[in-house]
Amino acid sequence: MLVVEFLRELPMSMPRQALSNQNHNQMSRQAFITNHHHHLLRHLLLFALLLPLSFAANHEVTALFSWMHSSSKTPSAFSTWNPLDSNPCSWSFIKCSSANLVTEITIQNVELALPFPSKISSFSFLQILVISGANLTGTISPDIGNCSELRVLDLSSNGLVGGIPSSVGRLINLQNLSLNSNHLTGSIPSELGDCVNLRTLDIFDNSLSGDLPVELGKLSNLEVIRAGGNSGIVGKIPDELGDCRNLTVLGLAETKISGSLPASIGKLSMLQTLSIYSTMLSGEIPPEIGNCSELVNLFFYENDLSGSLPREIGMLQKLEKILLWQNNFVGDIPEEIGNCRNLKILDVSLNSLSGGIPQSLGKLSNLEELMLSNNNISGSIPPALSNLTNLIQLQLDTNQLSGSIPPGIGSLTKLTVFFAWQNKLGSGIPSSLGGCRSLEALDLSYNALTDSLPPGLFKLQNLTKLLLISNDISGPIPPEIGNCTSLIRLRLVGNRISGEIPREIGSLKSLYFLDLSENQLTGSVPFEIGNCKELQMLNLSNNSLSGALPSYLSSLTRLEVLDVSMNNFSGEVPMSIGQLTSLLRLILSRNSFSGPIPSSIGQCSGLQLLDLSSNNFSGSIPPELLQIEALDISLNLSHNALSGVIPPEISSLKKLSVLDLSHNNLEGDLTAFSGLENLVSLNISYNKITGYLPDTKLFHQLSATDLAGNQGLCPNGHDSCFVSSEAMTKMLNGTNSKRSEIIKLAIGLLSALIVAMTVFGVVTVFRARKIIQADNDSEMGGDSWPWQFTPFQKVNFSVEQVLKCLVESNVIGKGCSGIVYRAEMENGDIIAVKRLWPTTIAAKCDDQSDKLAVNGGVRDSFSAEVKTLGSIRHKNIVRFLGCCWNRKTRLLMYDYMPNGSLGSLLHERSGNCLEWDIRFRIILGAAQGVAYLHHDCAPPIVHRDIKANNILIGPEFEPYIADFGLAKLVDDGDFARSSSTLAGSYGYIAPEYGYMMKITEKSDVYSYGIVVLEVLTGKQPIDPTIPDGLHIVDWVRQKRGGVEVVDESLRARPESEIEEMLQTLGVALLCVNSSPDDRPTMKDVVAMMKEIRQDREECVKVDLLLHASSANDQQERNISNSQHSNEARQLGFS
Repeated sequence: MLVVEFLRELPMSMPRQALSNQNHNQMSRQAFITNHHHHLLRHLLLFALLLPLSFAANHEVTALFSWMHSSSKTPSAFSTWNPLDSNPCSWSFIKCSSANLVTEITIQNVELALPFPSKISSFSFLQILVISGANLTGTISPDIGNCSELRVLDLSSNGLVGGIPSSVGRLINLQNLSLNSNHLTGSIPSELGDCVNLRTLDIFDNSLSGDLPVELGKLSNLEVIRAGGNSGIVGKIPDELGDCRNLTVLGLAETKISGSLPASIGKLSMLQTLSIYSTMLSGEIPPEIGNCSELVNLFFYENDLSGSLPREIGMLQKLEKILLWQNNFVGDIPEEIGNCRNLKILDVSLNSLSGGIPQSLGKLSNLEELMLSNNNISGSIPPALSNLTNLIQLQLDTNQLSGSIPPGIGSLTKLTVFFAWQNKLGSGIPSSLGGCRSLEALDLSYNALTDSLPPGLFKLQNLTKLLLISNDISGPIPPEIGNCTSLIRLRLVGNRISGEIPREIGSLKSLYFLDLSENQLTGSVPFEIGNCKELQMLNLSNNSLSGALPSYLSSLTRLEVLDVSMNNFSGEVPMSIGQLTSLLRLILSRNSFSGPIPSSIGQCSGLQLLDLSSNNFSGSIPPELLQIEALDISLNLSHNALSGVIPPEISSLKKLSVLDLSHNNLEGDLTAFSGLENLVSLNISYNKITGYLPDTKLFHQLSATDLAGNQGLCPNGHDSCFVSSEAMTKMLNGTNSKRSEIIKLAIGLLSALIVAMTVFGVVTVFRARKIIQADNDSEMGGDSWPWQFTPFQKVNFSVEQVLKCLVESNVIGKGCSGIVYRAEMENGDIIAVKRLWPTTIAAKCDDQSDKLAVNGGVRDSFSAEVKTLGSIRHKNIVRFLGCCWNRKTRLLMYDYMPNGSLGSLLHERSGNCLEWDIRFRIILGAAQGVAYLHHDCAPPIVHRDIKANNILIGPEFEPYIADFGLAKLVDDGDFARSSSTLAGSYGYIAPEYGYMMKITEKSDVYSYGIVVLEVLTGKQPIDPTIPDGLHIVDWVRQKRGGVEVVDESLRARPESEIEEMLQTLGVALLCVNSSPDDRPTMKDVVAMMKEIRQDREECVKVDLLLHASSANDQQERNISNSQHSNEARQLGFS
């Protein structure tokens, strides 16, 4: 308007008639005026064009300032943002064009806690928008599509929700799109295919779902696709991705991508990183992969790939890392891999590869890690491996390798880890291994190695871990062992090592695990062993050691396990043994110890297992022994010369599982035994016990051999021997009037005592309340005990939010290790929080991964879970989100499963029964989860409490193994180590636990078998509907595994399903074999279960082919589709 009005004031041009009458001066003057007007007009037009831009700049000021101040708190970094400025070009984080228009907004790692800018369309000239790591919330506005000049859009590492707007497809100039590490949902919009200039697409670590759009194949300029960490992405990899000829990175890890790798992948000649691990890929690696000549990283681990490794891999000259572990590859390792001269890491472990180790691997001079564990590789270790001078890790364990260890391995001066355990290697350990000066861990266990220990081996100043379990090594332990001062773990169990324990072992000041059991050692325990102050585990069992138990062992105050059983020790056990207050397990059985049992053992308040059997102990049982509240595994005092009345304090052992007092001279009755509710095994035979049996379930189940040899027991015969505790008390009172008088006197004294105790109790309760209040204060974040928090996944909640949910109304379960709460976070997420029972041991949470770390320090459920679950990723194991703790309280956080547990589905479900197909998928998935723990974790993990209530059920009835409150690492391939915590739940515990006190992976197999029987029969292990109080195993065997044991609700199923049930029943009976050695491994169980399902599917297909009608043809198509769906689902649990 101003321009128009100004133009109106300009003089009008002269009429043409007047021009001819003007003189020359007049014409010149007019020309001057005309030119002046034209020049002024040009300026006015320019002003008219620039005026809207000025308004735009002012509008950008308003948009930016209002967005920043939509929160009450503005970060100090934005102090330069002044709403009075005419444009924002001088503001921090802002860049402008020469016309003072915003072209770049870059805000990184500044805590904003603001929603996505609502007026983003105000920035028409914006080219770069980066707001990352700023806690940006809300949804991405569809108006982003109006910023047509955008080249870079980076909103990574925020808290954005909702979907990716399809309007992004209008950004034809977009080159980099980074939306990773948010909470975005929905599908990947196909409109992204219209961003023809896109080079980088980062959308990993979100909650996106659906298929990969085939339209991505239109992006010929695309260089990077990273979409991993989106568990909802499904379907096959589109063939069209092969048209993205400039692609250098393709990342689809930790999704549910399935199907086979498309051959079109071979068209990606620029590809450098191919990362598709922890998905559901199947089929073979296409040979066309050899055309990806620029490939540097090939990551296909944790899939279901099969077939042979393509020889074309040898064409990839730039390849540096090949990670193919945990698949189903078979056949030989191709010799052509030796052509990958730049290779640094080769990991093909956990497959079914066979043949020998290729000689050509010796040409890989840059190789740093060679991992071939858990295959069927045979032949000898090639001497050519000694050429790998840069090798850091060599892991060949769990194969079929034979021959001797090449002496040339000793020239690998950078080698830190050498594992070759569980093979068939023979001959002696080459002394040249002493040349591996960087070696930290050497494990050659479970082979056939002979000869003596080479003294040169102990020159290794960095060696922390030496394991030579179960070989045929003989001769003495060299005194040079004292030079290896870095050793923390020494296991020579199961050899023929002889001679005395060298005094020099006392120089190993860092040693915390010493196992010399099952050898031929003689002599006494050297005094110097008392210098090993860090020792936590000392096992000298099954040797020929003699002399007295040395009193200087009491200086090993950190000792948790002391086992000197099956030796020739004699004399009295010193009272100083009570100074070992950290003891969890004390085993002195099968020696010649004599004298009284030291009452000081009662000071070992954490003791869980005490075995003093088969000695010459005499005197009475010290009452202090029976007041150890932690004693929950076993108390074995059998085969001694103990006498006197069994102390009434035995009733305090409420947690005890196994009690053996047999073959002594003990007296008295069994009244105090009626309260031992947790006992699963009791033997009191061959004593002088009199009276009657408590009328409890345990005593009804005891066999005659457990009670034999007590002449005064059950005087009226076994059938009338069971008397309730009340009746037993009345009977005893009525038979002896003098005893009645004594009782009256005792009552009088007791009354006086009650008065005193009442006063004491009031004081105690008052103090206890103060302590509890202090504990609660600390748990709720008081200043006295600060909280520490370690997440293992990406989480969007704080410790404070978790603590608010720890109230009684949120309790959903209680177990032997703690209380479980349902916790709803402020963002609506629901998690499960397990609050562990208090412990006096300070626990630490360590989220660092250390392949050489060993299971030391705290041995409660907290440390066991944290050290194992933090690194576990399997589709059938409940996801461990993190842990938080202070000195008083320890919390573990998991995914919440709304369908509860398998136990609740089987025994508490109302309405329709659980269909067989669902049941089968649950037990198959559970088997795969347990198999992962046993066979795919390093070191292997024994769960120790497999039961129906510890198998949680997801929204699609997928099973998740849960509750590692009793989980424990079984380190270094040692599957026979005794436990230090109660193993399992009543009804699920393997029978050998009662007499061997050993927890192995076969114990889990037994418990799993019980779960399968539970699923098949619909009955609990100890079920009131089973006649005669039989255990479920005995009942099924009594019925000879017939169809009558199957859940009634399943008996009307089709014949093919019934057959599948009976085959599954056969697998379950194999699992619950009374002999651990005769039980299958969990890997075998998974294979059998898969074969059962495959057989049924083939039978169904044959039946369908016999029908020719179109209706049956349609039915066949429907069943085939259903089977494919099930197979795809199963692939994800492999």
